[in-house]
Amino acid sequence: QVQLVESGGGLVQAGGSLRLSCAASGRTFSRYAMGWFRQAPGKEREFVSAMWSGGTTYYADSVKGRFTFSRDNAKGTGYLQMNSLTPEDTAVYYCAARRTITIRTMNTAREYEFWGQGTQVTVSS
Repeated sequence: QVQLVESGGGLVQAGGSLRLSCAASGRTFSRYAMGWFRQAPGKEREFVSAMWSGGTTYYADSVKGRFTFSRDNAKGTGYLQMNSLTPEDTAVYYCAARRTITIRTMNTAREYEFWGQGTQVTVSS
């Protein structure tokens, strides 16, 4: 069982940056793949990024080059550094974890076993 807690959301102006954190409980955190998703009002949950337990990372085209996913297994924490934010990035951001992952399903929310409660990111124009 893994419990996830996100933090770091807030209000930022367009062009600004935020770093989200996802703190995980459990001694086996390093064995889990992780993902970041976001959900804007009235829209479906959208894939942002995924990281294999070994560190291989993938990004949605909409955030590639602006967002960076990293993890510190010793601290049991994942991070999403978000730069050059735009109002289109406004959403609730969720981190998620799963024991196994494939390229084919990395962007499928229902394939993730554990979820955090989400943190709001609002980008003003």
